[in-house]
Amino acid sequence: MAHSEGSTGLPSEPDLAADVVIIGSGATGLPAAIAAADAGASVLVVETNYDVGGHAILSGGNVPLGGGTSAQRKYGIEDSPDMVFYDLTDWSVVQVNGSPDYRYSDRAVIRAFADHCAETYEFLLANGVEFKEIPPDSSGAHSTGNSAPRENHAFWTHGAGLASPNGRPGTGFVRSLEAGAREKGVKFLLNYKMTGIIREGSADDGNGRVLGITAKYTPTVLPGNTTPLQSYRSKGNLNRTEANLTIRAGKAVIIGTGGSTSNVNFRRMFDPRLTDVYQVAGEPYTFQDASGELAAMAIGASLWGLANQTLENGDNIRVQRALGTRYNYFPWDLNSPIFPLVRAAGLAVKDWHDLILVNQVGQRFYDETKGDYPGGNKHKDIDPYTPGDHRNAHIEYDPHGSNFFNAAVAMNAGSKGPDYSGGPVWAIFDSDAVAREGWKVTPPHVDTDGYFFTGDTLAELAAAIENPWQAVPMTGAALEATVRRYNSFVDSGADEDFGKPAPKHKIQTPPFHAAWGTPLVHDSRAGLRINEKCQVLDMDGRVIPGLYCGGESAGGFNQHGMGRCAVQGYIAGKQAAAER
Repeated sequence: MAHSEGSTGLPSEPDLAADVVIIGSGATGLPAAIAAADAGASVLVVETNYDVGGHAILSGGNVPLGGGTSAQRKYGIEDSPDMVFYDLTDWSVVQVNGSPDYRYSDRAVIRAFADHCAETYEFLLANGVEFKEIPPDSSGAHSTGNSAPRENHAFWTHGAGLASPNGRPGTGFVRSLEAGAREKGVKFLLNYKMTGIIREGSADDGNGRVLGITAKYTPTVLPGNTTPLQSYRSKGNLNRTEANLTIRAGKAVIIGTGGSTSNVNFRRMFDPRLTDVYQVAGEPYTFQDASGELAAMAIGASLWGLANQTLENGDNIRVQRALGTRYNYFPWDLNSPIFPLVRAAGLAVKDWHDLILVNQVGQRFYDETKGDYPGGNKHKDIDPYTPGDHRNAHIEYDPHGSNFFNAAVAMNAGSKGPDYSGGPVWAIFDSDAVAREGWKVTPPHVDTDGYFFTGDTLAELAAAIENPWQAVPMTGAALEATVRRYNSFVDSGADEDFGKPAPKHKIQTPPFHAAWGTPLVHDSRAGLRINEKCQVLDMDGRVIPGLYCGGESAGGFNQHGMGRCAVQGYIAGKQAAAER
């Protein structure tokens, strides 16, 4: 018997047991739980957080599923499993920065997704998920295929009685599935973090089954409180508080832990530039800590699809989100249960002409109106389109494509060893910009403890900037020179340095402000190797009996969003329940 901590033996009387044990309660874990329960299995979901949802509950609720869904048929959209498969394996689709969308995806994984895509959509509907009554489109889509619109949008009205950590549409998707799972008898063990996977025999013999997991108590306690936060619903919760538990899985364990972006050393295996200065989407509600990947690797599992994590398209890296707050994925809801951890809502930008972006030594490095990596191929991006035709790749190269992040990290101005991090990015603007944007530049809208600064002069502003990732002080002379040159571009109507189109507004009216605007890490697109049944494979390509994985912890699929998570959770749940 072996698990990730090297112990031997599963207790004859474990603390808890279920047929199927699922690690994580997000867009993979919840569909997996319902599918397994539907197949007659007893199901236990283990979640490290105080409540369910993971990244999914924080999301925009966009769910890319096609292949001939009832929604596609209703609106006369032609699609099929074959069309999905050929779209998502088309080597000839290339972004304007030269990054291919589908070239490095695992064909077996994509075939399984294509074959279960429409089926999963109907499964979600049957289990309470509501989508907006509009045709599937490409809004929010990233690498969803050129041949048909496939993006569906979960419906949720803010304040509709469903507790949310941030008020985003993903709440509707998650809470609906959570309610369905609880009604079907799924049990939830919240505030417990999986610490190891228990496998029979050794990782080397390749035959031992996965028998269960170990977990430790990890309550979420807000500053100034002693009582841990509680989940929105209580039905089906196992209210345990022991420090450590051993949990037997009679049939299988499913990993749905959500990926690896919060683990700095893990993510730097794919991209050494991603030092700890780059914050992570979804924190501090949910942490993609690579725990599922590491525990599986400890019992012999292989990683897969590593190239997809290095592709500069889609949502691997996000830039220019909420300013002035460490957790800058989106402006946070002031009423969020975890707002005391977030500390500041952040500032959403309407017009990027209202500010400039500088590195840690006060230098501009980019056209601020340009943002994220190319979004990824979607319906009719290539028109006319012939699948697999080399002419699809005849793109007009865009020198701006993905260069914001490249410029931000590559300049390394003022950086120091051992990591030579690119350092923070600061948005610089004046009081006129504050008025134009309608911002509130006081707490709790901005975090004045290291992420937002104010000065009556630019020199005073530069001197005030102090942050854990600011390797060297910003000098007033450098910032003054940068702003002076930018203001001259407003006068001339042309940005001679970076091509920002017709700069509109000078930065000249005190007080002046600096707001955290550093890029953040988002998607995990490399993970554990799985087959078409979502079974985890070892370094020799052998199935690890009783271990499944889906979503962002699984590799071989370059696509953003909850579609792949839901489909793989659905597949894994059905297959796990069928284990003997």
